[in-house]
Amino acid sequence: MANSECVFFEMNLQLSSKGSAWDEIDFEFLGNLSGDPYILHTNVFSQGKGNREQQFYLWFDPTADFHTYSILWNPQRIVFSVDGTPIREFKNLESMGVPFPKNQPMRIYSSLWNADDWATRGGLVKTDWTQAPFTASYRNFNAEACVLSNGASSCGTNTSPPASSAAANAWFSEELDSTRQERLKWVQKNYMVYNYCKDTNRFPQGLPPECNMA
Repeated sequence: MANSECVFFEMNLQLSSKGSAWDEIDFEFLGNLSGDPYILHTNVFSQGKGNREQQFYLWFDPTADFHTYSILWNPQRIVFSVDGTPIREFKNLESMGVPFPKNQPMRIYSSLWNADDWATRGGLVKTDWTQAPFTASYRNFNAEACVLSNGASSCGTNTSPPASSAAANAWFSEELDSTRQERLKWVQKNYMVYNYCKDTNRFPQGLPPECNMA
């Protein structure tokens, strides 16, 4: 991420499928004025519908050094983590009528793009093009995934991978242990700055059903 006088771009790392009813899992750094804290924006789309944003400040300056940003996506949950600390968990609550992305294959995308119509203080601050070029760099990228080939997944069904791949794909059934659950609560208590589940103005007809879960 560029570290200049004014940075208004958004840096995006996402998983996304294709089509009008796409699934998507987003990790996004929202641009800001230098000296102000950066916002880490997360969102989950299923069947083309999102509106599930949670946003966080971080407990460090993300422009000062490399850090590890990871997404665990399996049939039971989606977990966003920073340096191994979970910051958000989105559970599969299809039993409550909540769509969950698990049936469409997704690719990994990364981009640096101008989102000053919404991402910078609600679109109030516009991109300062005099600070270009804007750059982002990565290192130690790693992906463990089920691979789709000829319409079949290397992990078998959505609920039970074959025994031959279970050990190699331990993430397929991974969940948060008690220590990581406590870390998640710590982050959400101290660093969350927006939660769609608290935005009653946005959902006048009632909050999404998953918001009623403890």
